[in-house]
Amino acid sequence: MRILFITATRIGDAVLSTGILDHLIGRYPGARITVACGPAAAPLFEAVPNLERIIVLRKKKWSLHWLGLWTSCVGQFWDVMIDLRRAPLSYLLAGRDTRHLPRNSADAHRVVDLAGLLGLANDPPAPRLWASEAHEGRVGELIGEGPPVLAIGPTANWEAKTWRPGSFAELIARLTAPDGILPGARVAFFGHADERAGVAELIDTVPVDRCIDLMGGPHLLEVFACLKRCALYVGNDSGLMHISAAAAIPTLGLFGPSREELYAPWGARCAVVRGPKEFFDIFPENFDHRDTASLMDGLSVDAVEEAANGLWRASKEAQA
Repeated sequence: MRILFITATRIGDAVLSTGILDHLIGRYPGARITVACGPAAAPLFEAVPNLERIIVLRKKKWSLHWLGLWTSCVGQFWDVMIDLRRAPLSYLLAGRDTRHLPRNSADAHRVVDLAGLLGLANDPPAPRLWASEAHEGRVGELIGEGPPVLAIGPTANWEAKTWRPGSFAELIARLTAPDGILPGARVAFFGHADERAGVAELIDTVPVDRCIDLMGGPHLLEVFACLKRCALYVGNDSGLMHISAAAAIPTLGLFGPSREELYAPWGARCAVVRGPKEFFDIFPENFDHRDTASLMDGLSVDAVEEAANGLWRASKEAQA
C-alpha cells in the first residue's frame, strides 16, 4: 500500500499538517509513504516511519514544479493521496482515495481546517514529528548537561512579526533571575543561519557559560530533539514555534501581525500573548511585509513575563 502526502513549502505549515500524516500512518500500518513538499520543510520528514521517498518541490517558472511532481508520481497507483497544496496536476494521478484541500477552507485554526479533509475536525490529530536515533544522539553534544534550558525563538520569516531583541533580553533576564521561574537557567537560541546577524547582540547578553547558540547549525530534526529537552520555549510566530509545540514542551507564541486563532501553537501546553491592539488594527497604511519593521512594540515585557509565568504554572499543575 502506498500513500502520497503533498504538503507545504513553509516549515510552520508543514508541521501543522503532520497530524494528518500521523493519523494515516496509524490507520494504515506498514503503508509506504511518499511526501512531496518544499525544500525548507523537506528535512522535517526524513524520519517518517516507512518513508519511501521525499519529493522536493522547488518552485519553477510557469509552475513547472507541478509537472515535475506529476512526472515523479504518474506511474504509481496511490491507495491514498492527500493534496494540501491544490496541485493542478495531482488530479490526473491514479488513486483510490484522493483528497484535495478545498480552496475556500474554513476560518478555523489550521490544524482543525486540515483535519476536516479527513472528517476529523471535531477531534483533530495533533501535529507530530519523528526524529531518528542519529538526531536524538546529537542532543548531548548540542545542549550538554547542566541547568534547565530556556529556549528562545527570536526571529520569524518577516521582520514585522518579530519582537525587539531588547525586549527578549529583558525577558530572559527576568525569567532566569534568582526569583524567576527558571533561576540560573541556560538559554538556547534557535533560528536560521541567515537570521543570526539580527540577533547577535541579544545572544551576547547571555553569559557565555549559560548561552547555547544554535542559530543555523543543527538539522531541523536535531532542533526538534533539542527542544524536547528544554524547559520552556518563548518565541515569535514562526515554524520554530510549531516545532516546539510538537515537542510537547510549554510553548509561548508572541503574536502581532498574524492571527493566533489560525496559527497559535497547537497543544495543551501552549499559550499565546499579543499586545493591546487586535490583529486588524495593527497594520500601518501601505503595509508591505517585505520592508516593514517590527509591529510588536505594543507587546510589553510585563505582558510576556506574566504569560510565561502563567503557562509555566499551568504546565506544572497539569503534571502534578
